Amino acid sequence: MSRSNQPNTPFLEQWLIVSSGITPATTAKTTARTIVQAWTTLRDSLQSSSPQNHQQLHQTLQTLVNSQASLHVAEPQAKLLLTLLQSPTSRHSFPLILTLLYVWVRKFPNPNPTIINSALKILSLTISDDALFPESLLLLGAFSSAPSVSEKTKTVCLDLMMKLLVGQSKDKLCSEMPRVLAGIGYALSSSTTVYCVEMLGLLFGIWGKGEGCVAHGLMVLYLFDWVVENLIRVGYSDKMGVLVREGFGRFKEEHASFAVFMAAVGVLRAFERQRVGADLVSGMGAKDCVVGRIESLVSDLVTRRLRFGYGDDNEGDGVEEDRLLLRCVSLGLVRTVAFSRHSSLFVCLALALLTEIFPLPRLHQSVIEKYRGVELEEIRKHLDGVLFKEAGAVTGVLCSQYALADEESKNVVENLMWEYCQDLYFGHRRLVVMVKGKKDELIEGLEKIAESAFLMVVVFALAVTKHKLNSSFAQEIQVDVSLKILVSFSCMEYFRHVRLPEYMESIRKVVAGVKNEHACTSFVNSMPSYADLTSGPDQKSNYLWSMDEVQTARILFYLRVIPTFVECLPSLVFRNIVAPIMFLYMEHPNDKVALASHSVFMTFMTMGKDSEKNDKASLKEQLVFHYMQRSLLGYPGITPFEGMASGVVGLVQHVPAGSPAIFYCIHSLVEKANQLCSEVFTNEADAWKKWQGEPEPSKKLMDLLLRLVFLIDIQVLPDLMKLLAQLITKLPRDAQNIVLNELYSQVADSDDVVRKPTLVSWLQSLSYLCTKATYQNSTYQNIESGDSLTLASIADPLNSGRTTARL
Repeated sequence: MSRSNQPNTPFLEQWLIVSSGITPATTAKTTARTIVQAWTTLRDSLQSSSPQNHQQLHQTLQTLVNSQASLHVAEPQAKLLLTLLQSPTSRHSFPLILTLLYVWVRKFPNPNPTIINSALKILSLTISDDALFPESLLLLGAFSSAPSVSEKTKTVCLDLMMKLLVGQSKDKLCSEMPRVLAGIGYALSSSTTVYCVEMLGLLFGIWGKGEGCVAHGLMVLYLFDWVVENLIRVGYSDKMGVLVREGFGRFKEEHASFAVFMAAVGVLRAFERQRVGADLVSGMGAKDCVVGRIESLVSDLVTRRLRFGYGDDNEGDGVEEDRLLLRCVSLGLVRTVAFSRHSSLFVCLALALLTEIFPLPRLHQSVIEKYRGVELEEIRKHLDGVLFKEAGAVTGVLCSQYALADEESKNVVENLMWEYCQDLYFGHRRLVVMVKGKKDELIEGLEKIAESAFLMVVVFALAVTKHKLNSSFAQEIQVDVSLKILVSFSCMEYFRHVRLPEYMESIRKVVAGVKNEHACTSFVNSMPSYADLTSGPDQKSNYLWSMDEVQTARILFYLRVIPTFVECLPSLVFRNIVAPIMFLYMEHPNDKVALASHSVFMTFMTMGKDSEKNDKASLKEQLVFHYMQRSLLGYPGITPFEGMASGVVGLVQHVPAGSPAIFYCIHSLVEKANQLCSEVFTNEADAWKKWQGEPEPSKKLMDLLLRLVFLIDIQVLPDLMKLLAQLITKLPRDAQNIVLNELYSQVADSDDVVRKPTLVSWLQSLSYLCTKATYQNSTYQNIESGDSLTLASIADPLNSGRTTARL
C-alpha cells in the first residue's frame, strides 16, 4: 500500500469520521503563542490549589485539546500531564489529560515506556469510571500499538480494554462509535494476539438485531482496511492469521452481519493494495477465507429477499437487518475490485439499487398511507445521504458484473428491473394525481430520486441490449427483451430530463428487433387502455386525463415509437387500440403531444400505398372522416397546424384516388377556411394585412388548400378548384390579390405537365372573376347572379371555352 493511502491524520477516530461521510466538528484555530502560554499555565498550576486555579486548569487543558490537530506533545509535556494525572485536584479534568496523552502517544515517534507504565497504573484504578470511558479506551488502544512498549505492557493494556468494553452498555458504545472503533483498531493492529478473538467478538456484537447504520458500516470497513494494512506492512503474520480465521472463518448469530461484511471488504481493500505482503496473504489463504465469508453472507441475504420479490417491506424479524446489509453491500462493493464473480453479489447489488438507493415504490406507499404525515424530511435525508450520492458508482459496478453473471442471474435481475419500472410509474402517477398542488415540494424530492433511477435503468438496459440482442440468442428471446425494455422506458419517460446518448442507442437497438406482427401487436397491447387513460388511478370524479403529466409522458413515448413499425401492425389492432388513443391525444393541449398523435396518423396513411391490403385501404378511408372532424374542431387552438397539415397531405396522397374520403377532406377544409375568413374579415377590415406577414390561422388554412392543388389526385382536382374559386371570390380585394399572386407563382414554378394547362386556364378564369367581385364594409357579399356562368365555367376548366394563356 502506498503512503498516499494512509490516513492524513495520526488519529484513527478522526479518519473514520471523515471516511464514513460524517462532517467533522470544526474547532477554532489556535496560535502557537496561545499553545506555548497554555503549557506555561499548566506548569504554574501545579504550584497552586485554589478553586480558581482548578477552573483555569480545565480551560487551559481544553485549549490544548481543541488544537490537537496542530499540537505536538514532547516528552517533558507528557511528564507534566502524568503529574497532573496523579494529582487528585485535577480529577474533573482527567478526560482532557487523557486526550493530551493520547496525542503524545500517536504523534511522538518513540513514547517513553516508563511514562506509559505509570499512566497504566492510574488507569487501572479508574477503569470503572464511566466518565473517562472513551478517552481511556482510546489511550489504552494507542498504548497497546506503540512500537516501543513491551509485550507485557501491551497485554496489560488489552486486559484493561476488555474490562472497560465489557462493562459498557451497547447504547454507550454506539454513542461513542468513532472512538470505540479507533481504540479497538489500535488493539487489533498491535503485535500481540492476546484478546484478539474476544476483541473481534465484542466489535461484531456491538449492534443488536436491526441496529446500526451505513456510517457505522463505513467506519468498520475503513477500520479493518487500516488494521490489516498495518499488520501486513510490519509482518505480524500470527496476528493476521488469528484475525482472518476468527473474524471470517465462521459466522456467529450474535454478530452483526453488516459489520462482518464491511470488515471483510476492508480486509480485501488492504489485500489488493498491498504488494509487499502478497506472499503472506496468499500463503495463508486469507483472501479465500474473506471472500468466502462475503459470498456466504450475500447469498443468504439474496435467498431471503427473493422469496417475496424486490419490494417486500413487510414487518418481520430481520427486515431492518437485511436492509442495512443491502446498503452496506452496495457501498462496500464499489470500494473494492477483489470480490468474486459469485452470482449472489450481482443480484444483491440490483436489490440494493431498487430497494435502498432508489426506494421509490416504498416511499410512494409510505406517503399514500400516511397522507397527513411528514415525509419530506425523510426524502431530504435520503438525497443528502452517502447512499444516494454513490448511486452512479453502484450502477457502474452492477453493469460490469452483468457481463460476468450467469444467465439465470441475468434473467432474475432483468425481471426485477422491469418490474420496478412499472411499479415506479403506477406509484408516482397515483401520488401526483392525489397530492399535486398540496405537497409539491415532496413530489419534487421524489422526482429527484426518480431522475437518477431513470439513468440507472437506461445504463442497465444498454448493457442488456449489448449482450442479448445478437445472433447468439434465439429470436424469441431478443423480441421479448426488446419489448420489456420499450415498456420499461415508457414507464420512465416522465423522469427523462436530460439528453442521454445511451438512451437513444438503446431505443435504436430494441426498435430494430420489434419488426414483426406479433412483436408490434404485443407492444401496442402494453399501452394503457382508453378507459384507463380517461378514468384516473383512483376513480376520482374531478380527474382530467389531459392534466395527468405522468401518464401523458408515457403515452407520448408510445406515440413516438409506433410510427417506426406501424406497417407491421394488423389493421384491426390499429383500429381498436391505436386509433382511439391517437384521436384522444390529438386534443391534448400540449403541442408536442398533439403533434405526435398527428404523426402517427400521417405515418399510417403514408405506409404501403401500392401493396397494402384492402382492409388497410378501407381503414384509411374510415379514419379520414373522424380525423378531419377531430382536427378541424380543435383548430385553431388545440390542433397544431403543422400536425394537421402533415396528416392532410398524407391522406390525400395515399387514400385511393377518387375516394369519398378525399372529397370529404377538401370540403371540410374549405368550409373551415370559409368560416375563419368570415370571422376575420367581418371583425377587422384590414385583416388582409396580416396575411402579408406571419400567417394567422385562416391564412395557414388557405395556404394548405393552395398546396393541395398540386398534390390531390386528378379526379378530385375539379371539385377542389370549384370550391377554392368560391372561397377566393368572397375575399376582400387585397386578400384576393395576395392569394392570386401566390397561385400565379406556384403554377409558374410547377413542372406537372398533366395538370399545369388545366391550372393555367382555371387561374385565368379565377382572375377574371375576381376583378368583377366586390365587397362593402369588410363584409362578404353574395356573388351576383350574373357571375354564376363564370363560376360554372371554372368549376370544370377542361370544358371551358377560355383560351389557355402562358404564365
